Amino acid sequence: MTNRRKFLKKLGGSAVALSFAQNVFANETRILREKIKISSNDKVRIGLIGSGIIGHYDTDTALRVPGVEIVAVCDLYDGRLERAKEKWGSAIFTTRDYREILNKKDIDAVLICVPDHWHSHISIDALNAGKHVYCEKPMVKKIEEGHAVIAAHKKSGKVFQVGSQRASSLAILEAKKYFEQGLIGDLTYVEAVCDRSDARGAWQYSIPTDASPQNIDFDKFLGNAPKVPFDPVRFFRWRNYKDYGTGVGGDLFVHLLTGLHTITGSLGPSKIFGLGAINYWKDGRDAYDICTALMDYQKSPTHPAFQFLTRVNLSDGAGGALYCKLIGTEGIINMGWSEFTVKHFKRGTAPGYGGYDSFDSFSAKQKEDYKKWYNDKYGEGNKETTQFPAITYKAEPGYDDRLSHMTNFFESIRSGKTVAEDSTFGLRAAGPSIAANISVEKGKAVKWDNVAMKIR
Repeated sequence: MTNRRKFLKKLGGSAVALSFAQNVFANETRILREKIKISSNDKVRIGLIGSGIIGHYDTDTALRVPGVEIVAVCDLYDGRLERAKEKWGSAIFTTRDYREILNKKDIDAVLICVPDHWHSHISIDALNAGKHVYCEKPMVKKIEEGHAVIAAHKKSGKVFQVGSQRASSLAILEAKKYFEQGLIGDLTYVEAVCDRSDARGAWQYSIPTDASPQNIDFDKFLGNAPKVPFDPVRFFRWRNYKDYGTGVGGDLFVHLLTGLHTITGSLGPSKIFGLGAINYWKDGRDAYDICTALMDYQKSPTHPAFQFLTRVNLSDGAGGALYCKLIGTEGIINMGWSEFTVKHFKRGTAPGYGGYDSFDSFSAKQKEDYKKWYNDKYGEGNKETTQFPAITYKAEPGYDDRLSHMTNFFESIRSGKTVAEDSTFGLRAAGPSIAANISVEKGKAVKWDNVAMKIR
């Protein structure tokens, strides 16, 4: 593999060179932010739609980007609107109706952090209203909704970013470089896991004691979902219900697929088989607390054919796990969240003999004859496997890939820079994840067209 040899020669096993590269990439986002000079005309004014857990995370991160200002917040629970004024200023405009935010001329962009079943509807409305959009993952609840979002995005001419920050992670982008250099040979298998152990990790979120029909617009929350009586559990723990969320597939498979597709440049799998169950959290939810999916990726211009196994277990007795292992014919990239290790080797051209092998069953004379034949065939050189030093990467302390993602979003708004995760990328991550749920329900594999982005 010519590219591999050139890369190894260039790297030269130099720890100094590797350390330098790590520092450069780890500081990239910080340097970008420091260089940004903002005038009053360059300010990006945002509105938050959905001021729950992820709404706070996203908004706090967005406000770390120079020149970003929050001016409005929408939520269906009055207590969250009160909290928004406490946290971000009493002058902030608050409403229960997201359309009021879209109608405000002083808002340039919106962060959509609502339950999954509202993602496509609000995204399309926001794009049609001329707003830039940052929509939390998964981009859509139903696969068919994705094409309408893509169409609205293209028509609008606005920036649309899906909020799965792995697409902007420095660790992911650095691992991509090693993958493209061929350090691990030909990719054959990927295993990605995001297991959790505690109740909050399983979406048993806190419910305020004052939750009532008077301070929560429950009917608006339901939207096009089936009508049910007021239930604060469904409102605050909506991820546990199929009517509003996409379960571990849309919530966590999407993160894992985003990282995988960013590293490999893949358009997605061609076949998906899922298994799901509720093993432990029997609290009224109907979304699975354990789900496993096996996906078949066919050969493409950017990667060989490989298999992808992914799992989320929300009741993991081992305490939880998070990793993604890209296993090739000559090595492995073992990813954490903001760090990874590359272990790689070069096989010798000769197969070797001895050990657990038929060689020891040969007669003494045949052993000598075999050795002579072996040396004549393979020669003395290049018999042994060459193991190269491990390469490690870890982002600097305090690094936040969500901030990298937000920085990319706002720089795209200001300068037209390519967004990291547009609507097409978003559907290619969400589609297979949702298809895994469909496979569980049907009890059979689902065939996926990764170009047309639809079930075949």
